Amino acid sequence: MALVTTAEVCDANPQLIMSGELRALQPTFQIYGRRQVFSGPIVTLKVFEDNVLVREFLEEKGNGRVLVVDGGASLRCAILGGNPVVQAQNNGWAGIVVNGCIRDVDEINGCDIGVRALASHPMKANKKGMGEKHVPINIAGTRICDGEWLYADTDGILISRTELSV
Repeated sequence: MALVTTAEVCDANPQLIMSGELRALQPTFQIYGRRQVFSGPIVTLKVFEDNVLVREFLEEKGNGRVLVVDGGASLRCAILGGNPVVQAQNNGWAGIVVNGCIRDVDEINGCDIGVRALASHPMKANKKGMGEKHVPINIAGTRICDGEWLYADTDGILISRTELSV
C-alpha cells in the first residue's frame, strides 16, 4: 500500500465494504514499532495469556506476512515482548496485530516492523504452549481468516478476503 491510505481504500471500494469482502477493525489498537504502514497476507493464532505459539510463529520466515493473534483481549499480561519482535523483524514479518497486551515497548518501538496491540503490560505470559494455529478468529468486531489480507496505517486496520490492487 505504497501511497494509498486505508481511508482512500474504503472510499474507493464501497461495494467491497457492503459485501463484507473488505472490513475495518474497530479502533481499539495502539500503534507500536517504526513501521506505521504495513500490509500482507494473514496468519492467525488464538491463545490466552500464553506466548509459546506466538514465539514459535515469529521464529519462522515471515515472507511479508502479518501475524494476527487473538489473545482474548486479556489485559492481565503481555503475550508479546521485545525479543520475539526483533526476531520477527529479522525474519521478514511485515507486522503483528495482538488482541491483547505487549511489553518492552521501547525496544519494540525501535524495530522496523508494524505492531498493533490493545495496551502494554509489564507482566509476562504463561509458557504452556496452549492455543490454536490457522483458525478463524474474531477480534475488534471482525471475523478474520488465515490467508486473508491485512492493511494497516495510522487511520486504522482493514481486512480483505483477497489482495487489493491499489
